[in-house]
Amino acid sequence: MKNPSLYNEKSKKDLLEELKLESFKRLTCSFYRYVSIVNLNSFRDLLYEEWSALKIFGRVYVSNEGINAQISCPQHNWKSYNEKLNTHRVLKDIPKNFAVEEGNSFHKLVIKVKDEIVAYGLNTNEYDMNFVGKHLSPREFNSAMNRPKSIIVDMRNYYESEVGKFKGAIAPSVETSRELLPEIKRLLKGKEESEILMYCTGGVRCEKASSFFIHNGFKNINQLTGGIINYGHQVRNNNLESQFIGKNFVFDARLGERITDDVISNCHQCGGTSDNHIDCNNDACHILFIQCYKCSKKYDQCCSIECMEFNRLSEDEKRTLRKDPDQVVSMTRNSTSGKPRLIT
Repeated sequence: MKNPSLYNEKSKKDLLEELKLESFKRLTCSFYRYVSIVNLNSFRDLLYEEWSALKIFGRVYVSNEGINAQISCPQHNWKSYNEKLNTHRVLKDIPKNFAVEEGNSFHKLVIKVKDEIVAYGLNTNEYDMNFVGKHLSPREFNSAMNRPKSIIVDMRNYYESEVGKFKGAIAPSVETSRELLPEIKRLLKGKEESEILMYCTGGVRCEKASSFFIHNGFKNINQLTGGIINYGHQVRNNNLESQFIGKNFVFDARLGERITDDVISNCHQCGGTSDNHIDCNNDACHILFIQCYKCSKKYDQCCSIECMEFNRLSEDEKRTLRKDPDQVVSMTRNSTSGKPRLIT
């Protein structure tokens, strides 16, 4: 039986109300480390206990291969939080990436034990974390991109690169991390001697992917240190010329951080210019899609008329419909066209 003190049991509505009442500022940051961790469940529970006491929110994965964390910390607890991190050998002095644009990123703390901290679905004989790609600073990455034979590879899913990417990058049309490495390997076939420049949101996906590609015979693998987040800070604070255009998609309530003013995507409903990701307002759907302001008003932040109409039903009417799934029309996105489509 789960210990209730080690898991959140409050409703989302109550948690969001509590978040609104907070009188202090929060800091959003992410960090990862590939390191051997033992006694995973005990480690997970200890982190939850320590971090909850400091009102830390976020999404954290721990596994035998390491930790991958995105968290929101009260600004006044930041020093205490770092002190707690440093009491754990595997987390001591762990590098951190702060958000490029702040906002309410998380409303609760979730820490999960996983098989992998990035769900590539790899066997341990397919990579060796002792051998990873060369880390390049944002300025070094810019210089490398200017070399005529370098190949820039986006190590993210299509809905992330849809709203922002490096100029000239290969952006695979995949929806999940599990699909990513085989597809990129296919796209790079015959390029094993080329200079490969990988990037992702904060670096964790590139770290393991670079090891996989080195294991598969690629000779010149490089990765952007700190990912797009670190790059965005260098653009804003150190006069770096941005070769990244648009938004950096993030996996929290903000759904994006603007790096440049370029808008490179379109509303999935009317086709107008927009890079605003929306989580469909229909609780029976929750598809992620791009919606402009005009369509947001028209469809009440839903992905379709059907979802909007369903969302406006009373709770009793919704419950009645849910008893007969054939009557419930939900929505999903066609991964090839990027447009929403009906399913039953």
